[in-house]
Amino acid sequence: MTFIADLHIHSRFSIATSRDLDLASLWRWGQLKGISVVGTGDCTHPAWLAELERDLVQTESGLFRLCHAPAQQLVPPSCRAEVLFMPTAEISCIYRKGGRTRKVHCLVLLPDLQAAHRLNLQLCRIGNLGSDGRPILKLDAKELLQMVLQAAPDALLIPAHAWTPHFSVFGSGSGFDSLAECFEELTPHVHAIETGLSSDPAMNWRISALDGITLVSNSDAHSGAKLGREATVFQTEFSYRGIQRGIVEGNGVASTIEFFPEQGKYHADGHRCCGVRLTPEETIRNGYRCPACGAKVTVGVLHRLERLADRPEGARRKNAPPFQSLIPLLDLIGGALKVGTGTKKAQGLYFHMLERIGNEFHILREAPVELIEEVSGAALARGIGKMRLGEVEIDPGYDGKFGTVSISP
Repeated sequence: MTFIADLHIHSRFSIATSRDLDLASLWRWGQLKGISVVGTGDCTHPAWLAELERDLVQTESGLFRLCHAPAQQLVPPSCRAEVLFMPTAEISCIYRKGGRTRKVHCLVLLPDLQAAHRLNLQLCRIGNLGSDGRPILKLDAKELLQMVLQAAPDALLIPAHAWTPHFSVFGSGSGFDSLAECFEELTPHVHAIETGLSSDPAMNWRISALDGITLVSNSDAHSGAKLGREATVFQTEFSYRGIQRGIVEGNGVASTIEFFPEQGKYHADGHRCCGVRLTPEETIRNGYRCPACGAKVTVGVLHRLERLADRPEGARRKNAPPFQSLIPLLDLIGGALKVGTGTKKAQGLYFHMLERIGNEFHILREAPVELIEEVSGAALARGIGKMRLGEVEIDPGYDGKFGTVSISP
């Protein structure tokens, strides 16, 4: 069957996350967005893992459901659907290798909570798992992969947001030039990478060394409302085993749902303190220094990918699944109404559309534009139509600053 999953998220136990980010909130937002499988995130954190054990029960699919679902009135009838959970965690590995400090974030997918306990038993010998939902450990990413496989042979380690400058396997600040440099003899056990908000599959297709690697997308959400800003559409058996095999064998991803990569906060080069954004060519011309103050610029995803690419722009991997770039519905509403996304006016229209039309992904991807216009007005309907065609204007993000996407009238 075909379903949408978002497997990289966080709980309220991670730094800089929403305080109400609990299982009930994830269950509700999964339905509002149109997501069927949500990662638990943070299953290395002892207090969060205790909540998962208390509030979740494993189904025959290997995925988990809430023991006691919250009141259904929290979700409009048009959005109600089953939401199941998969034990997941993000781990920050900071260590020395090849004469450099490496900072690699890894997403871990686990088949059950017993595997989480087995993994945590190994990790707690290295660092404090209770200090942050995303633990920061002095641990080689290759050693982490070995621990994950020892915890459960059918577990997966996926390099997270693989191109982010400061904390990723290919990042310009602390990464590697290949998966093999990072994982060495264990590289065959790395079956996927997460492309991250600042790159999309088309950018990754330019690297032939990634041809055998499944490309997945997830939100890395720090609040319920950010769930699904990126996601993966699977066409597999609706189970842990189905998802795991689909990733390993490379034929289970039907498509991915993407940010416009220019909107990601590390797409371009630049120096945010000076408000300077640069193209790769400009960065090279300026000796990788800010032309305003002389400080080092942050080399973005586009530049880093250009340096490692061995194919021209526009190259397509054979049998590559398609992808669709979307703008979050609240952002589109704010633009159409010329108000902030957190205003009562924008929030009111958002939930009115969900009640009348269906979940957010249905509205953004499939709902007839005529129906959207009837419910929300011509400006927003026109904006969604243009977005589906890729007719957007973007000021690219750089050095930790999100890009801005707009749609011409």
